[in-house]
Amino acid sequence: MNPSPISASDNTPHHLTHYINGNKVAGSRERCGSVFNPAAGSVKSLVPLASRPEVDEVVAAATAAWPSWADTPPLKRARILFRFKQLLDQHTDELAALITSEHGKVLSDARGEVIRGIEVVEFACGIPTLLKGEFTEQVGGGIDNWSMRQPLGVVAGITPFNFPVMVPCWMFPLAIACGNTFVLKPSERDPSASVRLAELFTEAGLPDGVFNVVHGDKVAVDALLEHRDVEALSFVGSTPIAEYIYTEGTRRGKRVQALGGAKNHLVVMPDANLNQVVDALIGAAYGSAGERCMAIAIAVAVGPIADELVERLTPRVKALKIKNGLHDDAEMGPLVTAEHRAKVVGYVDKGVREGAKLVVDGRSFVATADHHQGFYLGGTLFDHVTRQMSIYTDEIFGPVLGVVRVPDFAAAVELINAHEYGNGVACFTSDGGIAREFARQIKVGMVGINVPIPVPMAWHSFGGWKRSLFGDHHTYGTEGVRFYTRYKSVMQRWSNSITKGAEFTMPVAK
Repeated sequence: MNPSPISASDNTPHHLTHYINGNKVAGSRERCGSVFNPAAGSVKSLVPLASRPEVDEVVAAATAAWPSWADTPPLKRARILFRFKQLLDQHTDELAALITSEHGKVLSDARGEVIRGIEVVEFACGIPTLLKGEFTEQVGGGIDNWSMRQPLGVVAGITPFNFPVMVPCWMFPLAIACGNTFVLKPSERDPSASVRLAELFTEAGLPDGVFNVVHGDKVAVDALLEHRDVEALSFVGSTPIAEYIYTEGTRRGKRVQALGGAKNHLVVMPDANLNQVVDALIGAAYGSAGERCMAIAIAVAVGPIADELVERLTPRVKALKIKNGLHDDAEMGPLVTAEHRAKVVGYVDKGVREGAKLVVDGRSFVATADHHQGFYLGGTLFDHVTRQMSIYTDEIFGPVLGVVRVPDFAAAVELINAHEYGNGVACFTSDGGIAREFARQIKVGMVGINVPIPVPMAWHSFGGWKRSLFGDHHTYGTEGVRFYTRYKSVMQRWSNSITKGAEFTMPVAK
């Protein structure tokens, strides 16, 4: 993001702050980014873009806080998380309004995002049980063996604009519950919710320096990647950036989980309930204006079902209620920025040039007079999309659904498995045998059977396959505990059980 000039008028946007060591910190005003109200198309606030020295300050605060936090009993950590969870429950509507004001998604969707984030906090409250090791007595002559999981130190999270509460909550609650301290670098497009989360965590009793928020762009990201005191990084965003963060972080010896892009398919078998399918596609493709890594971008119509599917989808796409997300009846809000809207429009233009049939053209959507400056785009529907087209291969991240026609189930599986992304997928069918084979054969990390967006619950784990995930660990759930801890095995024998003489073999049970 390019630095934005600061206006001298009475309508000057207010400046946002970092959150360091338990306090709001103004940060330098030498470089600032604009945070928009997408519904109005106007600058809402200015966010400081941290320099390397400012990132060093944040990491220093987290480093100083770590020893005492790592020594805090897990039960005491859990009690703070319980209080944090209660505060999140109380402030759900406030956080949802913050999300809608900067992201643009409808308020009901924003509330749902907050609730899914709270579920991970709730899971993290069980950390005393989640950190339990294993014990075996008498593995050898007078020798006992047990395992433990210990925190890494300072860990960082770099999160995207599309879920400014939920995705950070995939990371920091569990990392902190495990005994780490955390530095969050949220998206500079909608950063306010992250600072509010930090304030609420402090209010819950979290010691200063355990959770910190620093805003920034690539300068801040590179500073975190290169900082010797940052032990691990979690990332969610596009595949090129995920690969960059994974490569740069791991070559510096850091542990990295980097979740990348997606091109999620929904297979429609001939025996599927079409009413259910159409409802699922409308919500999964156009909810949050398609700005979800789990959004359905491609409907794979198997056999003769395609014509009726497109016929039923068309009026539903045209009838989408697109308006300011704060309106109770809104079904879809604006895109996050003018630049992103232009990018999505460019893909629609390209789809037409490449020969796909444009059934519903969202470019023609006109917002109401009071929101005509907002970053709105109507729902778009393509038919006869082929695997060679860029609207099939690329992640568009907008309200664009393409229909690909295939002759049979085997062709649908082959199509999906050949794609470079493997984040989420769904199959709608009435046949249990087909459903079972689909779940077994498909090379995708998260699978839905008659479920369009199969985002795992907090006690499972989220992550894709292929170029949708770089690293060995999925996020949150038990996979998250493994990522944010190191495994240690301990063997012990006391003097009264020591045998006479030296032993030259591995300890064995006798």
